[in-house]
Amino acid sequence: MARPSASAARLLTLLTLALSWLSPATSASADQLDFDVIFGDNAGGKFPSQVTWAPDGTHLSYVWDDGEGEEEREALWILDLATGVARTRLLTEEVAVDSHQWSADGTQLLIDSDGSAQLLAVEGGEPRRLTGDGGEEDPKFAPNARSIAFVRDYDLHLFEVDSGTERTLTTGGEKNQILNGVTDWVYWEELWGRDSTGYWWSPDSSKIAYYRFDETPVDLYPLVNFLPTYPEVDWQRYPKSGQALPIVKVGVLDVASGETVWLETATPEDHYFPRVTWSPDGASVIVTQLNRDQNQLDLLSCDPGSGACTRWFSESWATWVNLHDDFRWLADGGFLWSSQKSGFRALYLHDAEGREVRRLSPEGLSVGSVKGFNREQQWVIYDAFTIGELGAKDRAIYRQDLAGGYPTSLSATTGFQRANVSDATGNYVLTQGSSDTPNQISLRGLDGSEFAARLPSKPPEGYDPASLPRWEYMTIPGPGEDRLPAALLKPADFDPAQSYPVIMYHYGCPSSQVVTDAWGGRSRALWHMMMAQRGYLVLKVDNGASNFFGKHGEDRAYRSFGPGNVMAQEAGVEYLATLGYADTDRIGLWGWSGGGYNTLYALTHSPGTWRAGVAGAPVADWTFYDAIWTERYMDTPQDNPAGYATASALDAADQLEDALLIVHGTADDNVHPQNTIAMSAKLIAAGKPFEQAIHPRQKHGFRTDDSRHFYERMTEFFVRQLAPAAQPEVAPAAPRGATP
Repeated sequence: MARPSASAARLLTLLTLALSWLSPATSASADQLDFDVIFGDNAGGKFPSQVTWAPDGTHLSYVWDDGEGEEEREALWILDLATGVARTRLLTEEVAVDSHQWSADGTQLLIDSDGSAQLLAVEGGEPRRLTGDGGEEDPKFAPNARSIAFVRDYDLHLFEVDSGTERTLTTGGEKNQILNGVTDWVYWEELWGRDSTGYWWSPDSSKIAYYRFDETPVDLYPLVNFLPTYPEVDWQRYPKSGQALPIVKVGVLDVASGETVWLETATPEDHYFPRVTWSPDGASVIVTQLNRDQNQLDLLSCDPGSGACTRWFSESWATWVNLHDDFRWLADGGFLWSSQKSGFRALYLHDAEGREVRRLSPEGLSVGSVKGFNREQQWVIYDAFTIGELGAKDRAIYRQDLAGGYPTSLSATTGFQRANVSDATGNYVLTQGSSDTPNQISLRGLDGSEFAARLPSKPPEGYDPASLPRWEYMTIPGPGEDRLPAALLKPADFDPAQSYPVIMYHYGCPSSQVVTDAWGGRSRALWHMMMAQRGYLVLKVDNGASNFFGKHGEDRAYRSFGPGNVMAQEAGVEYLATLGYADTDRIGLWGWSGGGYNTLYALTHSPGTWRAGVAGAPVADWTFYDAIWTERYMDTPQDNPAGYATASALDAADQLEDALLIVHGTADDNVHPQNTIAMSAKLIAAGKPFEQAIHPRQKHGFRTDDSRHFYERMTEFFVRQLAPAAQPEVAPAAPRGATP
């Protein structure tokens, strides 16, 4: 084995000293977190996946590994709420269940299995394969359950259940050229929240409304797999800020004739059409139309026969209008809508002409989103938080009658609560927890009462959650008159007479938040706990454009990324200096994606404030990011050149003074590795030392092994960089000119 160089030996000694300095902060115990625990199979608790209500709201289907028998078995289950009996319907070893849905009559389940559609009778029998051996996506029942549509090779196809025949509905589909019935990447990511569809059945099953994307105006980006002898390239159409968009049209296809009528929307070159829905009687198609500036949103009512569209309702805002999924049809032909026009999101009732009738949700509540709705029974269920300094750290569930009155809270505790609601009955799956309490699930009725029936779950394994350090919530002085929401995690065996290094975590983009009273149970949350056990303070601060401040707050970031979040994180450092036990000479800062960008920006625009930073999958310059997300907040580079220049971390690379680790995956199709490569080039040109970790074939979210490697690397980096300043010299420095 080769002898380590003098510099390597010194680095190893420094790390050993740093680790030994940290070790007395806690005593070893069974609840001491480590990477084996954090990345264990059940570190955050275990719950069923794909929990789906039957159409009548009295049964639930879900995927669950029951762990019984000689080997654990994952299966598709069906639970009867009335009896509490759950029965295995299908082992996933036999047929993989990537997703599933119920037929409208509740007798069949349609399963998307490794790219093929399979049909399963609820009451018994073997699954029936409907399509090929793979390559199909997004299969959906027609409302009458006699047909199933799906996408193959970027075209819509139809499978007739009774006859077993298949036919093609659209033609011309081709990767990176024409997409029929499916979205491109940027619609999927930025308009549909990674849960999109590209087509919609009419209520009578005779027609299908669908997207047609012409991607040819959009430039290509290469995603390279460097591991083969000759690297392989996957070309991605990716409209970057200020560049050409795909040309998108909405058509209505007559299933019998195969003819398509194109809806007469605004010019597709400079508009988005982020939502499409049918009226209950099938007489009209409602299209949400958003201009490229995203400050004018129109609801269009379109005739599926002629394609003619009329503007039904409009909403505008000086900066941008945030999208939502809260549109619901009322029994009288009007609709339920949500808007942030009061400063915080609220629900409103509109008549059949599109005119506002009245506000439904009360003052003092900020609505998250509609979770359940029944127009015949006249109720809506939604999540919301109380408007106030720390209100947004919690989420509660409310039920409200459309006739009016104050909503009924369906939440028994504080913290973050979520509801999966049946529109038919109002029965719901309630998930509730806090930063100190692991999530628990229960089945409840419309009045909030709990069913005896239970969904399976398992508590976290490998540690006792009650033994972990606990988050403390507060507000701290921020820029101007702001009180910024913050959360602090103190080391185990905390002693205010000691001085502790600090790790700060942030995200910082508009309408986001990291200060939440929610059970983490994931790698990031448990890693923060582990670092506290090892003797670190952990601080999170949300800036003035976060959810806590509503629409007027997030508008502060309009055309100006970067400075607002830096001021908030600097306020966090100033707060730490008042505590007496935080070592403000040893503070680390980290974030991922938007938080990776904000880490780069903070270190290059406030050098010396932090000792070290970790930027995961960072944007380096906003001209590199996608058009829909970036232009929503920043407008185009052509319209806002000064804003883009001010927001660039790339252009300030020569200001870096602190230790920096940049991490990126080579297959990241969201924030392209181009950002890290460009930042590296600038840092090298400026003669600035930095560290880098490139993860081959990883996308924006790393797989388990790479995720663990990242957290191990970040731990080593922070321990090394935030160790006490005074260290013995253990070896002479390498002579000038020596090969590194």
